[in-house]
Amino acid sequence: MDKLLIVWSSGEIEVAKKLVLLYGSVILPRGYWDEAHIMIWGPSAKLLAENDELQAMVGKVLESGVKASVCVVCSDDYGVSDQLRSLGIEPTHTGEFLTQALKNDWKVITF
Repeated sequence: MDKLLIVWSSGEIEVAKKLVLLYGSVILPRGYWDEAHIMIWGPSAKLLAENDELQAMVGKVLESGVKASVCVVCSDDYGVSDQLRSLGIEPTHTGEFLTQALKNDWKVITF
């Protein structure tokens, strides 16, 4: 099974729109990957919580079947955990998830 983990850490809106979420929206519908997960880590958590357009884009990505999580330490520090949880993004310990993904043959790309 081909599995992709996208680690999204950039706080730049163009990186979010033109790389993370554009690619994220097509990877499962086009059959590029069997399973995909977007890990929101660091400044991207704050950016997403503050931007309605990105929230709508994330909603479409999640509707396509891509899973998502956010670094709980980051989202708590930014005060956005509840807001991101309401979008369907679960705060979690991303270091554990990333480690397991790397040990279990996920392909990992970082933006």
